Amino acid sequence: MGKRRGGMIAPFREKGERRVDPLMALGLELGMDHDAQLRDHVRKLILWEDAHGGFDAAVEGIPPASRGAVPDGFPHSAWQLVEHLRLAQADILDFCRNPKYEEGTFPDDYWPASAAPPEGAWEKSLAAFRKVREDVVSLVLDPTIDLFARIPHGSGQTYLREALLIADHNAYHVGQLIALRRMLGVWK
Repeated sequence: MGKRRGGMIAPFREKGERRVDPLMALGLELGMDHDAQLRDHVRKLILWEDAHGGFDAAVEGIPPASRGAVPDGFPHSAWQLVEHLRLAQADILDFCRNPKYEEGTFPDDYWPASAAPPEGAWEKSLAAFRKVREDVVSLVLDPTIDLFARIPHGSGQTYLREALLIADHNAYHVGQLIALRRMLGVWK
């Protein structure tokens, strides 16, 4: 039940009941640095420490013979997804940091043509993805960067938007990786 106050329904409280702080209801603590909390939430989102399947779990133990396989009805191989994740994440980070950034040609600069990885490319791509992910987290945690500031050479994008774009994009394709592994029968 609630009482109507100023056209809005407010939760009914008995006299003497403690008011629930709206910041606490959002998971924020009074007296804490909200900027630091936001940065930590975004860091966790990028590193998959909460409710998502993570990149590292999604790629762990994929047999070499399965890395280039494309099952019927699926658009990509594990290699194509991993390399696309690496390329897109690196591109977004480059956009955030590089005033002379030049957007690549889609899809050629963002998806590998071959379904199978070239010799030695799988491990290099995984390592490069992880390195860029660390760089993205460093950018997010850097207190000298205003996450709400527009990127000077962009067209209205903010650093926060780009970090969330990376997290969202990675979540989508990590989900595809897990679905692909299930289709191939190589998921845990």
